Amino acid sequence: MAKYVERSGLEVAPILAALVEDELLPGLPIEAAAFWNGCCAILRELAPANRHLLEVRADFQRKIDDWLAGRRGQDWDNAAWIGVLRDIGYIVPEGPVFEVETGAADPEIASVAGPQLVVPVMNARFALNAANARWGSLYDALYGTNAIPGAPEGKGYDARRGAEVVAKAAAFLDDALPLISGSHRDVTQWCVADGKAVAIVGGKETGPADPSAFVGQGGQGEKRSLLFRHNGLHIELVFDSGNPVGAASASGLCDVVLEAALTAIQDCEDSIAAVDAADKVVAYRIWLGLMRGDIAETFEKAGRRLTRRLNPDRVFTAPDGSDFVLPGRSVMLMRNVGHLMTTDAVLLGGEETPEGLLDAIITVTAGLHDLRKADGVRNSRAGSIYIVKPKIHGPDEAAFVDRTYAAVEDLLGLAKGTVKLGLMDEERRTSANLRECIRALKGRIAFINTGFLDRTGDEIHTMMQAGPVLPKGEMKNADWLAAYEHGNVDAGLAVKLNGKGQIGKGMWAMPDAMAEMLAAKGGQPEAGASTAWVPSPTAASLHAIHYHQVKVAARQRELAGRERADIVKLMTPPLLGKQRLSEEQTAREIDRNCQSILGYVVRWVDLGIGCSKVPDIDNVPLMEDRATLRISAQFLCNWMLHGLITAEQVEDSLRRMAVAVDAQNAGDPAYRPMAPGFGGAAFRAARDLIFEGREQPSGYTEPLLHAWRRVAKEI
Repeated sequence: MAKYVERSGLEVAPILAALVEDELLPGLPIEAAAFWNGCCAILRELAPANRHLLEVRADFQRKIDDWLAGRRGQDWDNAAWIGVLRDIGYIVPEGPVFEVETGAADPEIASVAGPQLVVPVMNARFALNAANARWGSLYDALYGTNAIPGAPEGKGYDARRGAEVVAKAAAFLDDALPLISGSHRDVTQWCVADGKAVAIVGGKETGPADPSAFVGQGGQGEKRSLLFRHNGLHIELVFDSGNPVGAASASGLCDVVLEAALTAIQDCEDSIAAVDAADKVVAYRIWLGLMRGDIAETFEKAGRRLTRRLNPDRVFTAPDGSDFVLPGRSVMLMRNVGHLMTTDAVLLGGEETPEGLLDAIITVTAGLHDLRKADGVRNSRAGSIYIVKPKIHGPDEAAFVDRTYAAVEDLLGLAKGTVKLGLMDEERRTSANLRECIRALKGRIAFINTGFLDRTGDEIHTMMQAGPVLPKGEMKNADWLAAYEHGNVDAGLAVKLNGKGQIGKGMWAMPDAMAEMLAAKGGQPEAGASTAWVPSPTAASLHAIHYHQVKVAARQRELAGRERADIVKLMTPPLLGKQRLSEEQTAREIDRNCQSILGYVVRWVDLGIGCSKVPDIDNVPLMEDRATLRISAQFLCNWMLHGLITAEQVEDSLRRMAVAVDAQNAGDPAYRPMAPGFGGAAFRAARDLIFEGREQPSGYTEPLLHAWRRVAKEI
């Protein structure tokens, strides 16, 4: 790190000071001296409280470990277990019934159900792709994925596959936008007459069964579009007879464009590898560009040099002839980091400061640029800044989060509640006390969701001493998971979050398996989720179909009166019990997890890639981030602790799987092989995550990953 510069009693990395003073603050009504004074005051006040909360976490784990170790070998006793959790304060008493008090949020957050895209903010091109994923071509999504069996043949447009796409899209339209008579596949003409959409089928006039579904038109002449609305989401029929697809259609229909990713989380946490001030500045600068609306990224694709910017809003003509505007971009949320890590970007008294506090200050300040706009490329039309806060353990930590963002609002002169918060229900103590966590944030809560991956990692670490856990593939059938997914929705509905914020579900991890996603992910809105995560704009376009199939608001009303999820099931650990695995099954589990760890860590440590498609042991590409890594590392720690596997078996597997991962990455010129030396930073990091995993706070991977990434950056 270069020599620090002094700012109001803080030691600030020069690269961060330059970003703040030359890029972040210009155009805002706050002087640099006042900003740094405020930063110092926040850090002096809140850093000790942050440290105390981490000490509380560690104390809970010590008490749980001691109780579990003292019962080693005994039959599991749920009643005793729940009693202990209540006695030590892990499960807190629940207060009186309440409702959230969140102020006005954008409809994409509060009232309209649809997909949510999550993207690493350190990659400007990806960040722009996510922001621009509000509208997506259904034709393209079907044509280029396995959503339809097979693949395009030959070079250029495959008319045979195109016909399959058109038929599939017509079936979707028949369901979401049914005609009075006939099918969309047989429409020969679309027009507008007397402010109504008219279709010709078999030479006869028909139209939408619900005439109010038609809301406008765009373009002109041969290149035009008709706009419809269903379940709050827009469907655009695009016509162009000069297009190869349109030329093959009697009506000239060349595309069906869906309103897709209503919201997008720009991730500054699990999906990036930011380990020092230089990395943080990259992330902050991209978020700042998104909030100012002036970000641009130039790149080469297929031999062409392209520049990508934020899409403009879209103008349509209503049936009465007036113009109206629809957003051209997803409403963006910024995921800050949790409480655990500190950063060398700012020192106080010579010590690193909590990274989450710095994230709060810088990212909310960047959001102020958006709030000051009266027109142009805006993010929030309701005047809010949206922050997602991960890895919170219980109500006291939730209250600390509220305190943090209130302090930042005071620094910037913002009204309390301007910062709307997303609470990620992904840690065990939060899911056990979710309603009390929401109560602590009731004036600004705008999002809750479930995260199976981190929640499983925390489950394994917390229950480390209880006994060997189930294989990863069997975790989804454990009692706690159904109660967890059920309980999250129950809590959101009980406090009337629906209508004021999002109730969300987790990620689809197989970005190339879109047919499987279409078959499975409809269960999430059916379960009452108003949003669920997708890994790409294409996946967002396909997942949007599910929100046309399910009226989420009506489904939430149906679920609101059901029996509450069982806390006993929620707290029941996923133990292997008397189940016995064969030597072959055990060896396969070791290899599967070692390969998963190595495949992800080698990119994180050596290349600084925090999230990417990583082939698993069977060469199936999976979206991996630190949450998946946490599960695999804690799983192997658990089985070693309880004697199901040995350290020697793990060592042997790591070396064999390193050779396999090297082969999987052989085509990447930037890749550094781990074999045959096995002495590089990446291999050593993967090994430490397993053999030192029990000692890592909450089983988190960040401390070791950061340390080894810094080593790799110095090579």
